[in-house]
Amino acid sequence: MYGEMGFGLKVMVLGADGYIGWPLSLHLLALGHEVIGVDNFSRRRRVREVGARSAISLGNPYERYGRVKDLYPGKFDWRVNDLLDGEEIDYLFKYYKPDAVVHLAEQPSAPYSHIDRDHAVETQINNTIGTVNVLFAMKNHAPNCHLIKLGTMGEYGTPNIDIGEGYLTVEHRGRKNTLPFPKQAGSWYHQTKVFDSHNIRFACKIWGLRSTDIMQGVLYGVVTDEMLLEGSADYDQTLMTRFDFDEYFGTALNRFMAQAVIGFPLTVYGKGYQKRGYLALRDAIQCLTIALEKPPEEGKYRVWNQFDECYTVLELADKVKQVGKEFGLDVTIHNISNPRVEAEEHYYNPDRQHLPDHGFKPTYTLEDELRIMFPILIKNRRRIEERKDRILPTHDYRRTSQT
Repeated sequence: MYGEMGFGLKVMVLGADGYIGWPLSLHLLALGHEVIGVDNFSRRRRVREVGARSAISLGNPYERYGRVKDLYPGKFDWRVNDLLDGEEIDYLFKYYKPDAVVHLAEQPSAPYSHIDRDHAVETQINNTIGTVNVLFAMKNHAPNCHLIKLGTMGEYGTPNIDIGEGYLTVEHRGRKNTLPFPKQAGSWYHQTKVFDSHNIRFACKIWGLRSTDIMQGVLYGVVTDEMLLEGSADYDQTLMTRFDFDEYFGTALNRFMAQAVIGFPLTVYGKGYQKRGYLALRDAIQCLTIALEKPPEEGKYRVWNQFDECYTVLELADKVKQVGKEFGLDVTIHNISNPRVEAEEHYYNPDRQHLPDHGFKPTYTLEDELRIMFPILIKNRRRIEERKDRILPTHDYRRTSQT
């Protein structure tokens, strides 16, 4: 296939201004691929809407675009488009005819989807319809394109059996069949990811498209090597990605890091025994790149579970506490009422075989990554302090507003 032959790819990154999309675009450009970044800046809008902001100051998106154009002349293009506009997306695929598309352009927050009815509906429409528009554009104008779609390990829920990579072989009344692994989403947001998986699998089946559906664990981290200033150990502020720490868009470990930096107790939801798969941002970029450069055959819908190690929330908090001591931080842990509807003690044993089989090797340990993150966040302590009221949960999943 094209990636394995060593040719540069023309990759369309949907959601290129986001936490993952931005560093992925930089990494692909550094590898010699051509990147078409697409975004409508809705993540910035939604974060402002809830009164939060990134701990890392983000520059004007057009300044970022200009900086990358200078670094990689002729390799990077930028488009402001909304996936809900089917005609616009159809045109993009007709004009660029990408070899691959990485779909990251979705409302990514479970808590945000539970604010009220309007936010639940917004999430359902934005995520599900946007993906359907991408599938039709591929069918009409780039049928050989490889779709890498960012899903989530949250699609599986926490079943009392081992979690396979997308599929489960069952025996029923003397007959055996391999079926998609049962999905038990835990939020309105996670439900949209389940819908995406079903729709993509269906499109591959009827149209012969090819896709890798990434069941990704929870991410943490703030920088990648492509953000370093040339010949320096410092980072280029213009190239840095966002770092959210609020109750809506901040992942568990990122929130803990921000709390540790400002001397705020690490707020563990419930008992803290909820177990999930976790992955560093830089390793998520590595995994997505492997998927891009080793595509499936025509008509193949494949599922990869993407995580490194599994931890309970309490274990994460303890690791932040221990590493925080190395930076002179007095970190305490505080259990609070869990606003989420989830089993707090459960079996959790997911498979992760496809990525190692294709060459994935974790870059750093969790503790190593924490040691990279702490100095950067300490430098941005004031920005976190000024929005510390946005960290604690204010919405209960059981009491979503009706308006």
